[in-house]
Amino acid sequence: MMARALELAERGLFTTKPNPMVGCVIAQGDEVVGEGFHVRQGGAHAEVLALQAAGERTRGATAYVTLEPCAHTGHTGPCADALVAAGVARVVAAMRDPFPQVDGKGFERLQAAGIDTASGLLEAQARELNVGFLSRIERGRPWVRVKLAMSLDGRTALASGDSKWITGEPARLDGHRWRARAGAILTGAGTIMTDDPQLTVRLGDDTPFVPPVRVVLDAGLATVARGRIREGDAPTIYLHAPDAKPPRGLTARRAAVPASNGRLDLHAVMRLLAEAGINELHVEAGATLAGSLLSGGLVDELLLYVAPVLLGDKARPLFAGLRVEDMAQRYRMALCEVTPLGDDLRMRLRPAGRG
Repeated sequence: MMARALELAERGLFTTKPNPMVGCVIAQGDEVVGEGFHVRQGGAHAEVLALQAAGERTRGATAYVTLEPCAHTGHTGPCADALVAAGVARVVAAMRDPFPQVDGKGFERLQAAGIDTASGLLEAQARELNVGFLSRIERGRPWVRVKLAMSLDGRTALASGDSKWITGEPARLDGHRWRARAGAILTGAGTIMTDDPQLTVRLGDDTPFVPPVRVVLDAGLATVARGRIREGDAPTIYLHAPDAKPPRGLTARRAAVPASNGRLDLHAVMRLLAEAGINELHVEAGATLAGSLLSGGLVDELLLYVAPVLLGDKARPLFAGLRVEDMAQRYRMALCEVTPLGDDLRMRLRPAGRG
């Protein structure tokens, strides 16, 4: 039942942000009588939809939900109250909700009404599903995922900066799906000037998604009047140094963050994005910014697309600025997944410490 609830929750992968993905199954013994999942912010929660589907069969039923039912009024009413009113006998949650307005209060409200509660069933899977939401709530910063495409010899572009295209169409389409699940796509001013990217989501079908915010790190606001990143429906925001002088008549959204020696404080950037409700941050940037994020301990995951080509030793590297002078300082990565995509491979990795 909980595995099914997790499957349902994942259907909201592209649309629930900044809310967590939640699925719910209502069962009478081994029989499923209602299902639901949270689709988008402001819409009905998973528990309410599942209760509606179950109708009168909610009396004495067990509700399996991937996250502790909420106990506060936001865009909708408390799900804990809806479960009480429906007459369910038991609520099993995969995990407690660390959001301060919930954080155990949902369980307390259910227990006060005489409903049996339990949590921890498939908790690891539930945490993985909402890794971005949990990062924002528990750590005060988004889950940072850096996407890079490289040749077999570890190069991302020719010395001239030309990188179109290292990988094939299946890998590029896969990259757009990872963009679609993110709350924001981050890049640097250098990438804007060199590649002129759109940083929009183009899935090639009618899959619904909430367009991620495009974020440009541009200490001096050198790129605010140029580039395709200003086009389309997706919002764009420029983060800059406090002393940057915006061009006259600038209408672009912008915000200042602390800076030193012309470099923005990346930890401050992450705090600002978390405060803006960004759960997952998708980074597509050059070697300098990618290296700064990695050396600053701000990379949670790498999406590394590997193409069966060679670009030579004069081509550009994956990361710049990493100080590795002996093997004890090497960056170790844990390989989570390898996925074939046409002629290419996608490797999903997470930092595993140094040494």
